[in-house]
Amino acid sequence: MAKRRAKRSAEWAGRQARDPYVRRARATGYRSRAAFKLVQIDQKDRLIQAGDAVVDLGAAPGGWSQYVAAKVGSQGIVVAVDRLEFPPITGVTRIIGDFTAADIALEVKAALGQRPANLVISDLAPNITGVSSIDQAGCALLARAAHDFALSVLTTQGTLVVKLFEGVEGQVVRQEVAQRFARCIVRKPDASRAGSREFYLVARRPRPLG
Repeated sequence: MAKRRAKRSAEWAGRQARDPYVRRARATGYRSRAAFKLVQIDQKDRLIQAGDAVVDLGAAPGGWSQYVAAKVGSQGIVVAVDRLEFPPITGVTRIIGDFTAADIALEVKAALGQRPANLVISDLAPNITGVSSIDQAGCALLARAAHDFALSVLTTQGTLVVKLFEGVEGQVVRQEVAQRFARCIVRKPDASRAGSREFYLVARRPRPLG
């Protein structure tokens, strides 16, 4: 078991050393290579405007929030939520807790100043087991939670960006999201790791209930 762990650790270290996005993250000051996934989606879909109000779900370690804060500027609002502790980010309101809990949801809405959000982003993923069906189901559960939360805070012209894994579960959630938004497209940024089964939904303009 110890040898296996050591081998996996060595493989991870080697992959990190070869990864151009890891090097770019270090050079630009982003806390993680994952920031470039949002950068690439934003370049295609123009998600973020100066002055926007944005909620980042599952924000730790903070790379996505760093990018968003720079884009929205001093007139914007960025609220970063995660159950894990992560260091403060300039221009970002940090909330430590589970966004599905009623008290944390109220705290997020208070941080928005009771204004609706223009954008909700979620790079949430479960602890990976390596068992495809379990990982798909875990990611789908998190995506549904992000979707439900987004519907409670988004403006009528707002956008949700949420991660899913390829497979039956991911397609079911994709259909569910498409039913609740006027437009829903799939993005697979180049910054996703080679061989990764992740993809992102970009869903715009939530439909009214009823």
